[in-house]
Amino acid sequence: MQTAQKEKLPVKQTLKEYAWLTLATLLMAIGIAFFKFPNHFSTGGVSGISIILGHYFPGMTPGTFVFIINQLLLLLGFLVFGKSFGVRTAYVSLLMSGVIWLLERVYPLDGPLTSQPLLELIFAVALPAIGSAIMFNMQASSGGTDIVAMILKKKTNINIGQSLLFVDFAITLMAAVAFGVETGLFSILGLAVKSVIVDMVLENIAVHKYFQIITTKPEPIIDFIVKDLHRGATRMEGESAFTHEDKTVLLTAVSRAQAVRLRQFAKQVDPSCFILITNTTEIIGKGFRGVM
Repeated sequence: MQTAQKEKLPVKQTLKEYAWLTLATLLMAIGIAFFKFPNHFSTGGVSGISIILGHYFPGMTPGTFVFIINQLLLLLGFLVFGKSFGVRTAYVSLLMSGVIWLLERVYPLDGPLTSQPLLELIFAVALPAIGSAIMFNMQASSGGTDIVAMILKKKTNINIGQSLLFVDFAITLMAAVAFGVETGLFSILGLAVKSVIVDMVLENIAVHKYFQIITTKPEPIIDFIVKDLHRGATRMEGESAFTHEDKTVLLTAVSRAQAVRLRQFAKQVDPSCFILITNTTEIIGKGFRGVM
């Protein structure tokens, strides 16, 4: 019975991860197909290049260029890295290329959805940024120019972050040449806002609560943490500086939802306990994130 449960757990976890990757990919595809392409917002990456190529080669849609470029970069990734190349990156790249290509044909757009370019820019930047943040949190990528970055990192000593930022900025300038100054300025604004949104979403996704509970009744609280919340805890013995009473300090990290339950339970068991709660976004260890 226990063996069967252990075998099912990785499969369940894998399905959950791919469900999140699929959601993230759909958000990116919708933002690109419905908001970036019709407005010619080119904020870098494969989609930005495809928008410009679609302008100079009107016989092919930007979605078609996304599909072609992503598959070429995917092939290049497998040639350079072999079997070690990420399966999740390949999955996301293929899915996003296919969804964008399909959306262009199922729901073709002759122009923007609204008459408000700033509103369109918000969605054009926010949806892909949220999708990217979800992927980054799962240590996955959407392929595209990320594959170029991976290859450069392996083969050269170039500063990858600065190089990609320079390339993205160059693509936005090309958009200004192709579509006019207004579109170029919107694209530059979108490029600047994109990284802010990614960081903001990442921080909110990854936030956990770090507890320091100072109590005289540690046993029921430890049982609750271990058996109900399925988390670990560390206990340290101490002494109150004011009353000289023996105290136990419990250290643990939990999710935001678990934090509410733990706080309520601890105060119920020991109304006089002292609780320090801190937000943390970087926890490395079992149940959180593996050592990189």
